[in-house]
Amino acid sequence: MEFLQLAKKRYACRSYEDRQVKKEDLAYILEAGRVAPTGKNAQPQRLLAVQSREGLDKVALGANAYGAPTVLIVCADRESVWVRPYDDKYITDIDATIVTDHMMLAAAERGVDSVWICKFDPAVIRREFEIPETWDIVNLLALGYRSAPPKSPDRHETDRAPVESYTRFC
Repeated sequence: MEFLQLAKKRYACRSYEDRQVKKEDLAYILEAGRVAPTGKNAQPQRLLAVQSREGLDKVALGANAYGAPTVLIVCADRESVWVRPYDDKYITDIDATIVTDHMMLAAAERGVDSVWICKFDPAVIRREFEIPETWDIVNLLALGYRSAPPKSPDRHETDRAPVESYTRFC
């Protein structure tokens, strides 16, 4: 599948079947995150793969994961991340976002649906999973198999602004 076809196929799935993501699919998704580029190859990403009922109940205390059977808690360790020297910007959010995007697209390639979750209570997630204070919790990635029809790949023709509306050519 060509990249743009894959990117258009992927959508935010908010309704999942009650069956776990196949081990080989999860391994593939995690590998896509492993090979994602990070600033100066620092690899600050720290992932918690939540699949147990107990773990999913903990996630539910701080976020709506839409019934997904797997939730990846995507963090980045401030002690391991590259810091831009000009303004001391820690790029934890950038590195973790690149990792998440790679995993999300790998999931779509394997027929695993996902939704990127940023609406969560980081204090609750940190407490419930005993996440170190040096780790920034950037997002949650819910994974599973959809229980409703997917969104059309053609939706981008009407749902997205044209390139010219946000690109300045210099």
